[in-house]
Amino acid sequence: MTRIIAVVSGKGGVGKTTMVANLGIALAKMGKNVIILDANLTTPSLGMHLGVPLYPVTLHDVLKGRANIKDAVYSHESGVRIVPAGISLRDMRGVDSKDLPNALLDLLGSAELILLDASAGLGRETLAAIEAADEILIVTNPEISAVTDALKAVKVAEQLGTRTAGFIINRVSGKSHEMTRRDILNMLDNVNFLGEVPEDIAVQRAVAVRIPVVNHNPSSAASNEIMRIAAGLVGEEHRFKPRMPWYKKMFPFMGR
Repeated sequence: MTRIIAVVSGKGGVGKTTMVANLGIALAKMGKNVIILDANLTTPSLGMHLGVPLYPVTLHDVLKGRANIKDAVYSHESGVRIVPAGISLRDMRGVDSKDLPNALLDLLGSAELILLDASAGLGRETLAAIEAADEILIVTNPEISAVTDALKAVKVAEQLGTRTAGFIINRVSGKSHEMTRRDILNMLDNVNFLGEVPEDIAVQRAVAVRIPVVNHNPSSAASNEIMRIAAGLVGEEHRFKPRMPWYKKMFPFMGR
């Protein structure tokens, strides 16, 4: 049975697309049959994160009725498969996000998990991704605006009848202006906490060379936590030893 998970943020700039690319590869490393799909029809970038920005057939072609979605599935050298979106202005013309749920039907049974990289915010494209999914996975940052928007995403998913699998706190540096984990858990009460990915220069370097960090620097703190989150997402034991973020080594009393 195929499990479709829409990865949403409610707010742009939290690192959602980076998380989708890395979680997809992390799950593939675990032997899972995974497809990652760029459901951001206006400003897609998932293909760029894998170092392949241009594809002959994309999700836009599928939504325009020019191709079957199976023709838009590509195998990446990392082991994950991707359904990219078109990146040109011409691709955007004549596309309606409400057709996404029907387009995904032909992928059912072809993968264990399909991760949808939804658009930022809670507009029509994101709503279409949430409606197409069985569950949502929320990516947020330790700041009040991001967590508030994450809470909105939970409420929207509830209204659409989509279950919330949990949330990830991304880019945690431990600085004094950040919300603490305790405060975030209080705001997102009853939502499953999946993990906390530290701010890590290894991620920035990986993005720069368009190789997801779990491949570019698998021993980094961010990679270890992403692998742990991926294992938890599918109910498996984490087999990788996590590296403690620098701020926890220096300030163990912070109680995050």
